[in-house]
Amino acid sequence: MRSRTPLALLGSALLVLVGPPLLSSGSGADTGTQIPGLRFMVPNTPGGGYDITARTLAKNAEDAELTHNIEVFNLPGAGGTVGLTRLVGEHGNGKLAMSMGLGVVGAVHTNKSPKTLADTTPIARITEESDIVVVGKDSPFKTIDDLLTAWKANPAKVPVGGGSAPGGPDHLAPMLMADAAGIAPKTVNYIPFDGGGELLASILGNKVAFGVSGLGEYLDQIESGELRLLAVTGPERIPGLDAPTLRESGLDTDFTNWRGIVAPPGISDAERTKLLAFFEKLHDSPQWRDSLKKNGWDDAFLTGEKFGDFLAEEDRRVDSVLKELGL
Repeated sequence: MRSRTPLALLGSALLVLVGPPLLSSGSGADTGTQIPGLRFMVPNTPGGGYDITARTLAKNAEDAELTHNIEVFNLPGAGGTVGLTRLVGEHGNGKLAMSMGLGVVGAVHTNKSPKTLADTTPIARITEESDIVVVGKDSPFKTIDDLLTAWKANPAKVPVGGGSAPGGPDHLAPMLMADAAGIAPKTVNYIPFDGGGELLASILGNKVAFGVSGLGEYLDQIESGELRLLAVTGPERIPGLDAPTLRESGLDTDFTNWRGIVAPPGISDAERTKLLAFFEKLHDSPQWRDSLKKNGWDDAFLTGEKFGDFLAEEDRRVDSVLKELGL
């Protein structure tokens, strides 16, 4: 690790589909991945990172003939903990999975949720990606240096929006940035939104001075010129995008976000094995590989008990950071 504070430790670490059943040699009928009635819950609003991830997974699974008729539905609220509570309440339901990530880890703490990820069945971590720092096309901030100059001068007057509750990735990333810039994190004017879809409207409408979100959520708007990309929070530049890293911009920190899948508690060993097999086959499919590349997602596949251990470690890290920030 290049830093010793809990903030820097976190920054370094954090890194329907309808169709008839097919019985071809490559279909889920032969690979043991068919799960009739499979549903993906998204614990935030349409257009956010969890939503894009879940719908991409469902489409890829259909195209790869791993299973059919996957339903994707949204149950937003309280940074993902409304969906988490629903998932835990579906005890023994082996046909339900929830798209989630670091944001839910943080929301459990900041919302004092009675249900936690320790109550779920860990299935897989699937992606990692850099967060991005963006402004609207009409913003006075042309570069990350412009933004940092104004932010340091008066943090309260430079509101930052994020698509996650306090403790989530879009909150922790600007807090890491502020800390590295010499800005007291408690003075940052952070405005949370329930997913990247809600945040986008506020960035475009200049309701916030800048936004922090996942690359995959805003790639289209960046390419169309609606958003101006000022920096990426990961340790390396992103191919094809003209934006510096935070370290290149003089901030001694970096940050990556991750996303994964959990299932309800109490599912049978056979149901858990089938879900694991489903996501392993999906991970190895050319359809998913293409989606990783298209969305700028890094492959971070980790399954079962190892993913459960990872979740426990992330929970401890987030708790440490939130205490340091006084949240």
